Amino acid sequence: MRSLYCGDLRKAQVGEEVTLVGWVHRRRDHGGVIFLDVRDREGIVQVVFDPDREQSFAIANSVRNEFVIEIKGLVRDRPQGTINPEMGTGEIEVLGKELVILNKSETPPFQLDDHQQVSEEVRLKNRFMDLRRPEMQQKLRLRAAVSSAIRNFLDDNGFLDIETPILTRATPEGARDYIVPSRTHEGNFFALPQSPQLFKQLLMVSGFDRYYQIARCFRDEDLRADRQPEFTQIDIEMSFMDQDEIMAVTEKMITGLFADKLSVNLGEFPRMTYADAMTRFGSDKPDLRNPMELVDVGDLMADIEFKVFAGPANDADSRVAALKVPGGAKLTRKLIDEYTKFVSIYGARGLAWIKVNELEKGAEGLQSPIVKFLGEDVAMAIMQRLGAVNGDLVFFGADKTNIVNEALGALRNKVGVDLEMLTCDWAPLWVVDWPMFEKTSDGGITALHHPFTAPNCTPQELEADPLAANSIAYDMVLNGCELGGGSIRIHKAEMQKAVFRCLGISDEEAEEKFGFLLNALKYGAPPHGGLAFGLDRLIMLMTGTDSIREVIAFPKTQTAACPLTNAPGEVSKEQLKELNIRLREKISV
Repeated sequence: MRSLYCGDLRKAQVGEEVTLVGWVHRRRDHGGVIFLDVRDREGIVQVVFDPDREQSFAIANSVRNEFVIEIKGLVRDRPQGTINPEMGTGEIEVLGKELVILNKSETPPFQLDDHQQVSEEVRLKNRFMDLRRPEMQQKLRLRAAVSSAIRNFLDDNGFLDIETPILTRATPEGARDYIVPSRTHEGNFFALPQSPQLFKQLLMVSGFDRYYQIARCFRDEDLRADRQPEFTQIDIEMSFMDQDEIMAVTEKMITGLFADKLSVNLGEFPRMTYADAMTRFGSDKPDLRNPMELVDVGDLMADIEFKVFAGPANDADSRVAALKVPGGAKLTRKLIDEYTKFVSIYGARGLAWIKVNELEKGAEGLQSPIVKFLGEDVAMAIMQRLGAVNGDLVFFGADKTNIVNEALGALRNKVGVDLEMLTCDWAPLWVVDWPMFEKTSDGGITALHHPFTAPNCTPQELEADPLAANSIAYDMVLNGCELGGGSIRIHKAEMQKAVFRCLGISDEEAEEKFGFLLNALKYGAPPHGGLAFGLDRLIMLMTGTDSIREVIAFPKTQTAACPLTNAPGEVSKEQLKELNIRLREKISV
């Protein structure tokens, strides 16, 4: 039906007869000449209809935005003074000769202009319209191109694309499973996979030493801007390769993507230990574009009488840290109060601060309600440790270590953006040497990555002191966003059982839930490891958007609902009966 896409027309086609199909993006009537901006997935081209062609002119006069049309016409140069350098087709236009309306459109629920401000709820309810916008089309086109490039890279490097099951059984991976009732096995349930983790390990045991899959994964968890209940994962696993080799392969893939698709040179990826990242930045995914760092000052406050600081300073599970904001003394009290409210989201009970006005006057040159509680010597020792100068502002966090890290780490990111302190466009790194376990709020322990990650010690050493063990794990971080996480996996049954015991999973329970994995590890499982990237997050970063919903064709809302289809929805009593499920009656209050 078409000879070329609208957005593909260029000066080289001048003088050619073309057939175009697409949507009317905009109609303009200028002094008896009608201009139609016609849009398809490749872009927009201007089509001109003169009144000397009465039939096509009359039809052009009747069309409205979002009508679907077919045009036959002649490509010609735009008149001098009308060239649009902002458009790929801006040097040419099409003189329309024939026009057919393929389908009419009612008035759209919103205009598709880039400058239109439309609520996300309206956009998602009418996603089929929202996806017509050139901005959204460009994002999904980039997503398709990135997926294709990833497949090509992995194919060229000897990886095999192998699908793993969607209907499986629940595994402990840190989030709630989506459960699917079985009709044929009464009272039993499948789980949708949080990742293909165990199946890709079984593929390594099976001898497929380089596997990949662009896989759909499902997690029933609270949502944020960078999370969805269903998401896409670039899943990679390989045998007979150590941590450095795996990191090198995946780093090459990502740097190649940015160079090819964005003309961006990410350069070398520095490495930082987990402990260093948490101490200096309060985050396991630090944004290195931001020059500010957290500094421990608890030792300076251990002996003061002010218990707000002295208490955490003398508690092994707590931390007192400071964040120096260069030039921050100019911030108003109103803005500081807003930052105080912001850190409360992360459990902080307050946000102490000091403005450095005239450091040469000692404590008298410091403006803050807390200076009098610190004393001259402590206050000036803190300023010296931070390298503070006149005009700086210092924020303090004093609480349990995880609260201080989360609150000050988030504050560091927010202040860095608010005060335009970012020093570059892209800052990648690897975070390595992760702890194997961390404490839970109820006094137990949980795996920091997942329980199939290999520790860097023997099974006996692990069980003797689980919290002292590090894992052979690595996360790729870009601009404060975790692009992907991976590890060397456990490939010996003895070690896997030891990890399960550390997590409070008995040998009997492990056999019941993971007997298939433990059995496979007994039959010559090779050393192996891998890494999984979040495709949605990757595209979000590459397109400069703030939410992964902007780069997913049909995303869910923050309540895990689909406004377009009204999912989730009720099912019939007959379906429930087939599944042997009976709903509890709602009790009215």
